[in-house]
Amino acid sequence: MKRFVQVALLVLGGLGLLQTSLFTDEYLRFVKPGMRWLLVVSGVVLVGLGVLEALAARGRRDQHEEQDRHGVHGVHGVHGVPGGHEGHEGHEGHGHDHSRVPRVAWLLFLPVLSLLFYAPPALGSYTASREPAKVVAVQDDGFDPLPATSPLPVTLTEFTQRVQQDRSRAIKGRAVRLTGFVSPADGGGWYLTRILISCCAADATTLKVRVYGGTPPKADTWVTVTGTWHPSGKLGTSSAAVALDARSLKKVRKPSNAYMDALPLG
Repeated sequence: MKRFVQVALLVLGGLGLLQTSLFTDEYLRFVKPGMRWLLVVSGVVLVGLGVLEALAARGRRDQHEEQDRHGVHGVHGVHGVPGGHEGHEGHEGHGHDHSRVPRVAWLLFLPVLSLLFYAPPALGSYTASREPAKVVAVQDDGFDPLPATSPLPVTLTEFTQRVQQDRSRAIKGRAVRLTGFVSPADGGGWYLTRILISCCAADATTLKVRVYGGTPPKADTWVTVTGTWHPSGKLGTSSAAVALDARSLKKVRKPSNAYMDALPLG
């Protein structure tokens, strides 16, 4: 691969990382907020390597030009060929030109340019519909009494734990409010969904609450749903359905960090 292609890939890749991590929130589509500084460092390193490679290539080119000038005007070699020039001609005239960039190498520019001009969208309903719901952690130390607030704002994790682990059945009949995005369910219907990441988008897991009642919104729409637990199975055990009978639904703005199981917006 020619030097200028290597330099361009390094520099453009570094600039793409710096733009995404320093001037936008788009990096949150790929990693957790705490990893922002790693992206910045990576971008600086890539740009630095590209600059160093460009300077090194320029130095080698100047050196070769200097050697060629000395060879042409210097002592003649065998058969009257200028010293150092015979070997150069032999190299150029032998075999294939290995300096040509393979066509497939140009495809490397696509992901690099996408960072600069078009960042891939965040994970959403397409991913969620192909992933099973995450098994939430067991609440070993019991549950605190629920506040008297109605409707009660809860996360999808807390709702799942209360439905399947809380032996006091405190969630029964309580109006709750949850926020997530819409993903389709098999056989019709839909889920209120959250996608969580531990490190980056590659290790994403999914939380889902089945919603009954009302007209299903468009997939990937962010909504806040108010309702009560949908009676199915034995409440407080793993047989209880993580489901909600919707009383009201409101479209909301997508949060800046969509990979968190946060309390309802507003």
